Amino acid sequence: MDTLQGKVVIVTGAGSGIGKCSAELLAARGAKVVLVGRRKAVLDEVAAGIVRQGGQAWSCATHIENKEEVQALVSWVNAELGPVDILVNNAGSASKTLNARWIEEEEWQQVQDVNLKAVFLLTQAVLPDMLASKNGTIITVSSLAALRPNLLGGAAYGAAKAGVRNFMTYLHNTFRNDGIRSTCILPGEVNTPIMDNRANPPSQTIRDNMVQPEDVAEAVLLCAGLPARTVIEELIVAPTVMRDISGDLEVSRWKGAPESLMAERERS
Repeated sequence: MDTLQGKVVIVTGAGSGIGKCSAELLAARGAKVVLVGRRKAVLDEVAAGIVRQGGQAWSCATHIENKEEVQALVSWVNAELGPVDILVNNAGSASKTLNARWIEEEEWQQVQDVNLKAVFLLTQAVLPDMLASKNGTIITVSSLAALRPNLLGGAAYGAAKAGVRNFMTYLHNTFRNDGIRSTCILPGEVNTPIMDNRANPPSQTIRDNMVQPEDVAEAVLLCAGLPARTVIEELIVAPTVMRDISGDLEVSRWKGAPESLMAERERS
């Protein structure tokens, strides 16, 4: 139970949802948790809550898709707390336009940057110290959309999450004998704020039957807290009950379509 005591942990997307719950659980087990996100005030509030519960937490607003900011983050952590023992890549972003037919290049790239490029940049920044100590854990929250892509998450999101799943497998195959544990967690639908951005936001009743943020956080804690001799390579966390998404898919298909085509569709 003391495998996380004193460990230095970075959690991205820590202001809400899975990241917030993961940070709270890791801190409760004695880890020194650095909360990363874009909104400093939100991160400060989460950190204050952790400290009130007797944990240790620091907040650092960072654009994780920016290499200079990532390097500055890791340099600050190294100087203040020591080398990073555990990296939890949780931050995610989905596009508003879900159909590959309509999405603009800029929107596509933004989704790739947050979900895939940022994981690469953070990993590259913490890997040298992990390799030097022959010990480290990198956990990335991907998505079941990596395996079963559809219009709910959208083309850009599914492609990015598949890419990051591939990257985590690469890390596992390349560095496992150097003491580096690489884990990919693939949740199904999770009741997080990202649901508000869906083409057809689900009702509260539907959300209550989804995987909850704390469920995925428990998976993160499991993967991080196992003895160093053991790694969970990949873990799927899905809702027990499968819901009917046919209506959602049809709405998603047309979100972002040109107005001329939407008018033609409504006339037909």
